[in-house]
Amino acid sequence: MNDKMSIYLDDNLPTPLYIQLFIQLKNLIAEGVLKPNEKLPPIRKLAQQLGVNTITVVHAYKRLESEGLAYSIVGSGTYVASPTRYEPQLRHQEEDEHLQMMEKGQVQVSENAINLASTTPTPDLFPVDSFKMLINKVLDRDKGQAFGYHQIQGYQPLRESICHYLEKFSINVLTDDVHVISGAQQGIDIISKALIEYGDCVFVESPTYRGALEAFKSRGARIVEIPIQEDGIDLEKLNEMLSAYHPKFIYVMPYFQNPTGYTYSHAKKTQILQVARKHKTFIVEDDSLSELSFAHEQPLPLKALDTHQMVIYIKSFSKIFMPGLRLGFMVVPQALRSRVITAKHTSDISTSGLIQRTFDLYLRENIWEEHIKHMKQKYKKRYETFLQAVKKSFPESVKYKAPGGGLHVWFELPPGYSDQEVYARCLKKGVLITPGSLFYHQAHDTRHFRLSFAAVNSEKIQAGVTTVGEILHQYMEQKGTSAPSSQEYSPLL
Repeated sequence: MNDKMSIYLDDNLPTPLYIQLFIQLKNLIAEGVLKPNEKLPPIRKLAQQLGVNTITVVHAYKRLESEGLAYSIVGSGTYVASPTRYEPQLRHQEEDEHLQMMEKGQVQVSENAINLASTTPTPDLFPVDSFKMLINKVLDRDKGQAFGYHQIQGYQPLRESICHYLEKFSINVLTDDVHVISGAQQGIDIISKALIEYGDCVFVESPTYRGALEAFKSRGARIVEIPIQEDGIDLEKLNEMLSAYHPKFIYVMPYFQNPTGYTYSHAKKTQILQVARKHKTFIVEDDSLSELSFAHEQPLPLKALDTHQMVIYIKSFSKIFMPGLRLGFMVVPQALRSRVITAKHTSDISTSGLIQRTFDLYLRENIWEEHIKHMKQKYKKRYETFLQAVKKSFPESVKYKAPGGGLHVWFELPPGYSDQEVYARCLKKGVLITPGSLFYHQAHDTRHFRLSFAAVNSEKIQAGVTTVGEILHQYMEQKGTSAPSSQEYSPLL
């Protein structure tokens, strides 16, 4: 490395290494340390000096090019751009701002935008009338007690109701095994606090839910990504990695996995339990969508097959009830109970008593069953509308698997195409999608993107999917008749 270039990369920071490198090179150019038309260090040499993968340097250099700060000459290398060499290129601030918000679990939606990125249900699906009726019933019955603190594990009658609810899914547990939580994200965070110490290893499906990755990273975990296949996690790779590492747990989403929409086969569920028991590691099962199966068979969670207390079961109602209420529960093996209670206490002491009491009535009076039936009907209609629009509008070279339930579909572009490019083009046309690169721990060149039909009505589904289809056709026609573009849109974490 040139002596005048002082660069330090820290893989403990949440910002990807290639972004750290890009920012520091950009600053060196702005400060005049790196002069116009000066050659940047060769990719392999810089990677060796910094102790990173060559792809990290490639991404950083490409980002400099997309900002108009560098240019490449085939067979020669990458150079600092002269102010007169190229016209200044527009910075992709809008795309970056949207991606930053997505990485924090938020989606910025302008008034006229079509939101195919969010998996949050539209407000017209919220059971406001029944909730109002039940909350008044709780207030009349319990008066001020409804606003007091409850047990850390949750309101006792609600935990009893949850036990009865779980019996419908062949899960038989004791009341003391159930812990009421403020949504799945809190459950993931509590498990992280209870089990992970700095430097511990955690296995995740690849790709996986962004919020889980952030929770594990916040505890200083070493995250190992195991590829997911259409019928579940890659067991061959899982066995191989378990022989090399001893993770604190394996984090999985067996039903309508986020982002792929894949569902585990019964054989895979049985095998992963056997593998976990053999290697004496827990499984964290994140279930937020199993009720939204549009097939006739009853979903069977991994926890239903757990006969050796290996599965920590996290259930969220955010996608099938009202997300703003922040309600869910965990079923925790007895060996972990005290650690989980301690972690929950340090998080928020207890979940809202009024909400717990109201939801208890939802379960006891079977209003919940009617609500789920209503949600499935609405979502199934949107799902069918969505798939019809995709079939009609998308190029045949864009691959996907109809998940049969859930709220989203995972798409794969042909080789040589970029999810970031599709994302940026859609954003300019007022359609929000989720680039697949957001769902990986390590920086990825990815050809995938996720579309959801949760936050839009049927009319907007058709309009949004049609627009995405037009963009895909245009992108492929342009790329098929021109040289590959060096422009890349990367998330700023």
